[in-house]
Amino acid sequence: MMKTTRLHVTRNAHRPQNEAASLVTARLRLRPWRREDLPFFARMNADPRVMAHYPELLDARQSLRQARAFSLLLARRGWGVWAVERRADGRFLGFCGLFARRAGALPFAPCVELTWRLDCEHWGRGYGYEAARAVAQFARVRLKLPQLVAFTACSNARSRALLTRLGMEHAGDYAHPALPEGHPLRPHCLYRMATDRRSSCV
Repeated sequence: MMKTTRLHVTRNAHRPQNEAASLVTARLRLRPWRREDLPFFARMNADPRVMAHYPELLDARQSLRQARAFSLLLARRGWGVWAVERRADGRFLGFCGLFARRAGALPFAPCVELTWRLDCEHWGRGYGYEAARAVAQFARVRLKLPQLVAFTACSNARSRALLTRLGMEHAGDYAHPALPEGHPLRPHCLYRMATDRRSSCV
């Protein structure tokens, strides 16, 4: 049985107030992005196994744009999508974090999405659950968000199992508006986690 994830938020007192915190768990560190992460990130995004439930593979330029966007949002807000590294050896594993969806972007927006993607080399070891659990705790304790959502293709059994393990509830299915009719990944499922049972996000 996995030990309870213990979340530590580190912040240097001399840093700007909005600089991104790092989340530290038993085995992982969720931190701001570094230049040296980019080759590993690009390789991961070009792997058909990792991207099996995404509409397309990403090339190196697309991966760079995505990493830059994540990094900028982290710097601006102090929270967002973190790079995930293994504490034992500093190995880059992927990403996990929070992404704010604006009104109209999806049928259930505005909302804050719990998101993650790990290199398949590191699947099956509980890293995704450990990182996502730390992020959900950060959203509840530090950001005091009333609710988190997550969504994935209905065919993504691995991610759906992780969401259930996190305590998120299946809130229904929908057709992803960015994918055309008949696309195998268009059927999506929505999950919700109320971090404050008195409140509703949408």
